[in-house]
Amino acid sequence: MTKSLLETRGAERCFEAPIVGVQVSRDGQTLAALTIDGDAVLMARETMRQSDEWRVVSVHDGALSFAQGCGEDSFLSGGEDGRVVSLAADGTATELHKGRGWIDCLASTSTHYAFSCKKQVSLREAGGTEDLKSLEHPSAISGLAFDAKGRRLAASHYNGVSLWFVQSKDANVHSLTWKGSHTGLCMHPGGEAVVTSMQENELHGWRLSDGHNMRMSGYPRKIGSMDFTRKGRWLATSGADAAVLWPFFGGGPMGKAPMELARLPGLFTTVVKTHPTDDIVAIGFEDGTVLLAEVGGDEGRILPMCNGQRSGGVNRGAVTSLTFTPQGGALIFGTEEGYVGVVDLSAHG
Repeated sequence: MTKSLLETRGAERCFEAPIVGVQVSRDGQTLAALTIDGDAVLMARETMRQSDEWRVVSVHDGALSFAQGCGEDSFLSGGEDGRVVSLAADGTATELHKGRGWIDCLASTSTHYAFSCKKQVSLREAGGTEDLKSLEHPSAISGLAFDAKGRRLAASHYNGVSLWFVQSKDANVHSLTWKGSHTGLCMHPGGEAVVTSMQENELHGWRLSDGHNMRMSGYPRKIGSMDFTRKGRWLATSGADAAVLWPFFGGGPMGKAPMELARLPGLFTTVVKTHPTDDIVAIGFEDGTVLLAEVGGDEGRILPMCNGQRSGGVNRGAVTSLTFTPQGGALIFGTEEGYVGVVDLSAHG
């Protein structure tokens, strides 16, 4: 049997709890994963294929959210313990916030970070422990994201999305309204649109130039993951037995059919992540399978990273998160059964 790329060009290790998220530092030199128990796994880029070199640091009493840090070599985590922590590549943890409520969502740029607790979003400068703004929303926050330039902060909640200007001294909000439960959000890299996943197995979007509504439906399951390709031409999503990509060009997505990549009949996608420099999508499935698929053309290539089952028939569990290093030279993923895997995609192998 042919060995997978994970076996020949990567490494993996199993932890005792599901993986909440995986991240890569802004400088690309450190890869990290966070377990639901609150342990962070840190690996240096040069030794990432040596799983015995991975460092494990206890950060939270129950972890919920994970994001890149503002600094070049740091991460942000939030937990059931009401804490927001900045974690350095060397394992040093600095508490930035301590409250009574769970930290549900995190987002950051190189200059600011934001986190949510129930209906409230706190916006702070990088490394800061005091709020620049405390933003009240109509209901609990389900998603949080800065736009590509870090000028606006978007928060999804029941009945829509709230947009805030980071540098504005007041708290004036631009509301994007659509009735229903919005469960997550994604912002177009060119600032052209905001898209949310819905409880009803569909997507809803707003064109920011004029507030025009967009609806993308037909999914057999809820969409738990979405990501725009590098230039914003396609929105890749989970929620079907293939990655579903909606065109955001030529007048799309309304009136346009989506493209499907890497169908595995009987298996549903759980996570998608687009490549930072090429038109490639990493796709994670409910059995632990991870694939890379090329976007465009009738003969799109598919490259398997790993099969759902390890040797010996052990199932890795559903893929919960995956991401690339900044130039796309490595891929890291985590699963429900506590597996963390990393694959070296660079030319030198």
